[in-house]
Amino acid sequence: MLFGQSIFQSVVERLSLEDEEKPEDPPVVRAYRVAGLSTGFVQDNGLMQQAPADWAQDRYLDLMADGILPPVLPEIPALPEMPAHLGRLSAAEIAEDLGLKDADDMVALQAKRRAFAMNNHPDRVDAAFADAAHTRMTIANQLVDEALQKRALRKG
Repeated sequence: MLFGQSIFQSVVERLSLEDEEKPEDPPVVRAYRVAGLSTGFVQDNGLMQQAPADWAQDRYLDLMADGILPPVLPEIPALPEMPAHLGRLSAAEIAEDLGLKDADDMVALQAKRRAFAMNNHPDRVDAAFADAAHTRMTIANQLVDEALQKRALRKG
């Protein structure tokens, strides 16, 4: 170790001196064949004439059925039949379904509204009939509200 140098610097200097003293090895030539085997060892099996992607595709197609099968279409489910009560959309028919009476008190009217909603709410019927159910619920709510107002006017 020389004075005034760090250990690292002295190691680097020593390694560079060793590299300079080594004679260079001749470049190694890499062969693409195995030493001792002649080219006659390779047998022609016909696979080298196709590109690898074509070969894989041909092997895949060999495994497939001979004829092209028609596509299987999913069976379309039949639309459900609309319940008869959803076809009754006039105010008179809905009032009849509600069974409103002049003698009904507020509790009875609210109970009739809830019972009607159990069978006619748009969330409780098929999506194809939601518009009819919505119309029935709107008219039924209007009829019950009118009956409640009439009751309040008679009472007050």
